[in-house]
Amino acid sequence: MTFGAGTMQDMSSRYEYTAAGDRYYNYCLWEYEPPASPIGKFRAATLLYHSFEYAGIDERAYRIVQSIREAFGPLNTVWGAKWNGTVLTWEFYFYDYRRRDRERSISRLLQAITPLVPCGLAINEYLHYFMFSIDIDQQLVTGVRDLDTINLYLGNPGSTVSSGISYALTREGRKLQNLYFFFDPRQHREEIIGKICCSAFIEPRQIDIRDILMPELADCGTICLANKQHNDCIYFSGITVDQLIWFLDRLDYPAGIRAFVMTNRTKLDHLLYDVGIDYRMEQDGLSILKSGYYGTF
Repeated sequence: MTFGAGTMQDMSSRYEYTAAGDRYYNYCLWEYEPPASPIGKFRAATLLYHSFEYAGIDERAYRIVQSIREAFGPLNTVWGAKWNGTVLTWEFYFYDYRRRDRERSISRLLQAITPLVPCGLAINEYLHYFMFSIDIDQQLVTGVRDLDTINLYLGNPGSTVSSGISYALTREGRKLQNLYFFFDPRQHREEIIGKICCSAFIEPRQIDIRDILMPELADCGTICLANKQHNDCIYFSGITVDQLIWFLDRLDYPAGIRAFVMTNRTKLDHLLYDVGIDYRMEQDGLSILKSGYYGTF
């Protein structure tokens, strides 16, 4: 994937601005009040489109977004831009907390995007999922591969904090992927530290926990900790644009991505952001495998 494929003139035609009646949601599709006036500023979708343009993804990616908006309405879909140090990819998340009474279903999504993204997976809409997601990359949008995996998210009753479980739905069946736990960083600091340390992927005596529970981000609204198959993950939800800028610098995102946010800081300061990192210990210490930042479109 070639970075910098679009020009600033090309990108500007895709910018979206806030409108009266806009509502603001985090990556769990929980609503929040903007911390600054949103008048005349960018929607979060602008950051998604900028990442598309900067990465040089095929034009069909925009058509997929438009098809999803036509099916589910604007500002109801969460996007995540993922960076592994080399390549940008994306994930789209679809929520409907009514579960089996849902309207934003997998079947409806597939109906909307199948002309662009073929999928041969069998779907059981009776499953009690409240969210699902799909991974987006150049191979998918250009038709090199079909949509061969859908991630299902279900609740986890009995947990003392909000919690969820995800499964990968593939042609081979269903596979457990991740366990998620949501904490209030003001009320649950000791539980957060305990959860981070209770891991098969890190040795707490050999690392500085501040490299995971980053003080620069830890005063956020919610911290989510996830146990995945090959690593652990931490998400910081409800951070400011200045904290987002710090995060993009800390995780060494492409210069063009960082510069866009910095240059347009005053057009982005009304939004709260969500970020996450996948990590584990390797021979040379703590390794960040992947990171991401999130918004809605």
